[in-house]
Amino acid sequence: MLLAIAGSIIAGGAIGLEREYRGRPAGFRTHIMVCLAACLLMLAAARQGQWIFTPFPEGNVVADPTRMAHGVLTGIGFLCAGVIFREGFSIHGLTTAASVWTTSAIGLLFGAGLYGLAIFGTVSVIVVLVLLRIIEGYLAAHTMIDVTVWAEPDTAPDRADLEAIMGSCGLKVARLDYALTTKGMVRRRLALRARQTFDIESLAGALRRETRLTAFEISPRDV
Repeated sequence: MLLAIAGSIIAGGAIGLEREYRGRPAGFRTHIMVCLAACLLMLAAARQGQWIFTPFPEGNVVADPTRMAHGVLTGIGFLCAGVIFREGFSIHGLTTAASVWTTSAIGLLFGAGLYGLAIFGTVSVIVVLVLLRIIEGYLAAHTMIDVTVWAEPDTAPDRADLEAIMGSCGLKVARLDYALTTKGMVRRRLALRARQTFDIESLAGALRRETRLTAFEISPRDV
């Protein structure tokens, strides 16, 4: 049991370090706690015969550790939902949620005594989070940028004006919406497609020069 517990702590910490380095909401300690909790629950389920309780007279206790695994993975799903949030057109935290869910599965493997599979799973997750991110950076030709602008209703630039501003910075508008806020301001959200060499300062400068805008926000997408 001590080997399983130690393995779950190391595995959760290794995965959590990468998320902590990226500044994600679920980092080092969270991944350790998730992996350790899953391991402890599986260890307890696998040793149900040692539980302190009195069964019904002439009754038999039948242990089914797989039910514990199902319960853990379902419960972790609610925790994963807490790190996913939407901002404009983009959704953040999906990779972190997936890493938390996978970490819980690795903890279950340690608790079940499948050390080889648990270690292989830990290494695979780190490869996906670290090495494939590097490869993805070389292969991807475009990135997505979310831009939100605010303006007065009477002077708000229309779609053609916004596309012209973005086009001057080498950006292509992939999606655009329209909203009127409770304070009477027009809010436009734009999903932009840009090259990997995109310069955020040039876009900020172009938006600052647009006198019809009262405020703006630029949010490059990330995982």
